[in-house]
Amino acid sequence: MNIPAVLRLADIGFQAPAALLAGHGLSLKRVAAGEAIPGSYWGDEEAGIIGTTVYARDDTPVHSLLHEACHLLVLPVERRPQVHTDATDSVEEEDATCYLQILLADELPGVGRARLMSDMDAWGYSFRLGSTRAWFEQDASEALAFLQARKLA
Repeated sequence: MNIPAVLRLADIGFQAPAALLAGHGLSLKRVAAGEAIPGSYWGDEEAGIIGTTVYARDDTPVHSLLHEACHLLVLPVERRPQVHTDATDSVEEEDATCYLQILLADELPGVGRARLMSDMDAWGYSFRLGSTRAWFEQDASEALAFLQARKLA
């Protein structure tokens, strides 16, 4: 398998992401190398979610960790404990998740939105304008409005 060169948790460590998630009422649980990641929708090295916990390994891409965490953050607090693996009910929530993960990337040392958007493109996220940056800057007003209505942006 040809895995794109994207930032992984091993590159930035677990401390900053764990603190970021804790600040939003979530926890980060480290999974040992080679073990299956609980609650991972895509499997392999992709992050997983169960309740208010995000699961990841050293080889988990940073964009995956942020994406799964943001799935939880866009949900009402009372729905989070019931989540297992798949948190999305709508395209609206998925778009808001993508937008929020870009915003939160700025809060992680050594990451930032430009790098995260580049990694999202390398990994294969697809947006109708052709790139994550184009979508974020020109076509994401509904996602931003969704986040603003929930005081997340």
